Amino acid sequence: MDYLWFLIILAPLAAAGLVKATFAKYNKVQTRGGRNAADIAREILDANGLHHVQVVEHPGNLTDHYDPRSQTVALSNSVYRSVAVGAIAVAAHEVGHAIQHATEYTPIKIRTSIFPLVNITSRVWIFVLLAGFMFEMMNLVWIAILLFSFGVLFQLITLPLEIDASSRAMKTITENGYLVGDEIDGARKTLTAAAFTYFVALVISVLQLLRLLSNARR
Repeated sequence: MDYLWFLIILAPLAAAGLVKATFAKYNKVQTRGGRNAADIAREILDANGLHHVQVVEHPGNLTDHYDPRSQTVALSNSVYRSVAVGAIAVAAHEVGHAIQHATEYTPIKIRTSIFPLVNITSRVWIFVLLAGFMFEMMNLVWIAILLFSFGVLFQLITLPLEIDASSRAMKTITENGYLVGDEIDGARKTLTAAAFTYFVALVISVLQLLRLLSNARR
């Protein structure tokens, strides 16, 4: 199963490359409406009664995210002031996460609750695993696998969250006319490419978990 390590390394890189290429393509396509992503994000939030949620500019490229702790939609430099199709799709997607949080969407509540645990287990599992194999202590190996499985669970919850946020985004930008005609197809391709990275991450994690289980049973 040595090929798995090549898959673990190459698949995420390929998925990330697809996202960057797709975003770069549609972030050059200017919208007919001419409104920037930050203004549209603000309008969608206000329309959903989320006046308290801030929209801020965040350093970097494709570093866009929603922070439930500060209740902030952070848009990257390449998105914040952009009037392009890709930028508006990304901004609407992040606003989708803010709406999920405000409406207490069950998957986001679960992910938020287990995040502190996953943040710890994702850092320590490999050391526990190495210690288990080094000292031939199978109990440590099984503990390491359990710790790793929390990360898999986290990704399993994350994927439908991302799909739902994209679905909300597409519905909003279509119904409100933020994008029209072929612009809508560009937004959909941008969000689909982004969702693909989460799918790849989940598949890779599941394969890693299966390999760990296989090795432990030997």
